Amino acid sequence: LLCSPLLLSQPTMPKRGRRRKKTRTHVVENENAASALESAKDLKIPRSLVIRRGKVESEVIELVADLRKMMLPYTAASFKEDAKNRKMTLSHYAKELTGAMGVTHLMAISQNSSRLNLRLARTPSGPTLTFRLKQFSLIKQVRSVQRRPFDSPAAYNHAPIVVTNNFGDATAAPHVKLMRITFQNMFPAVNVATVKLADCRRVVLFNFMRRDVDDKEKRRKEGGNAAEHDEEEDEEVEVRHYAIKATPVGVNRKVRRLIQAKIPNLSKLDDVADYISGQTTSGAPAPAATSGGMSDSEAEDETSHVVLAQKYTGRGNAASQKSALKLVELGPRLRLKLTKVERGLAAGDVMYHAYIKKSASEVKKQRAKIEREALEKKRRREEQEANVDRKKREKEEKRESKRQRKEEREKVAMDELRRGGGGEFDDD
Repeated sequence: LLCSPLLLSQPTMPKRGRRRKKTRTHVVENENAASALESAKDLKIPRSLVIRRGKVESEVIELVADLRKMMLPYTAASFKEDAKNRKMTLSHYAKELTGAMGVTHLMAISQNSSRLNLRLARTPSGPTLTFRLKQFSLIKQVRSVQRRPFDSPAAYNHAPIVVTNNFGDATAAPHVKLMRITFQNMFPAVNVATVKLADCRRVVLFNFMRRDVDDKEKRRKEGGNAAEHDEEEDEEVEVRHYAIKATPVGVNRKVRRLIQAKIPNLSKLDDVADYISGQTTSGAPAPAATSGGMSDSEAEDETSHVVLAQKYTGRGNAASQKSALKLVELGPRLRLKLTKVERGLAAGDVMYHAYIKKSASEVKKQRAKIEREALEKKRRREEQEANVDRKKREKEEKRESKRQRKEEREKVAMDELRRGGGGEFDDD
């Protein structure tokens, strides 16, 4: 690199000004109160964790990812399980993650040679609902059968609306009530007075299906394959995931397509007015203008027409305007059968079992047996801890006595050295 002597001779200019000082762009009157308020608000939001336990098939791994996507945004979407984590119990997950990440619900999928199970637990103390996962469809499978799949990453920025259908009223069975409450508490509650309409982009539907036993026995007696009837469960829950789409109504269909930026092919027309009116200036019918837009037959259904209270996503969906709502399935699909309800976190009393029925006396005997086993386990643990403490004390006493004997031997040796050394000095 060659430099000019004139440039080398010029002195360097000193820096001007002082070091930039960062200033605050907003003022909080009471920072502690604001942070406490925000923390209290965050604590009310349920947060979930979807995991898999043990060795599962590749389709089940994809199902776990799809369930995490459905539970967005308040879930651990990028949670990684290694071989060690997949062997951990639900209580371990609850102990490690409830306080650190604020996880309120655990969804664990496990697989054995005959069935697929889903355990839904409320942390940190239960209850735990165990479902048999009878059928499921992945997101990619749902999209493969759709003509125009829904694509909008912004729809996952807000929690979905929960709809529980056919779960009954106050007279429903206790396990049905518990299912409904658990499904609702997995997602944040919607405040109708303060909710923004643009944030309501998705719906999660829990549909409870029940078939009467009498009807099942009647179909069995009428004939048919008995194995097919045995496969039918009396109570099942179907889970579906939808996106909400709004289409403006009250205007011409062709004008609506222009509003929604779905530009048709006007190559065979002389003027855009021919496309709107459907005929040329001479009165002859205009050639058909092809469009890539979807069919608007759904928008013509007046039962789906609503007047928007606020502006909604999509062109033409302004406030106080009439729009047609449509649900587009996102996936995944699940069909669940409740098999067991436990009072604690994957432990405790069995509050409900789909296949094993016990009388009150049998439940009482079993509970007494469990209490005796718990007391016996506690006694053995206390006895073991006492034995460990006793052995530690004995070991410490043995070590202390050994140290004292060593000190005594050293003291005797030193005394002998002193006496022997003193006699030699006197003889000299």
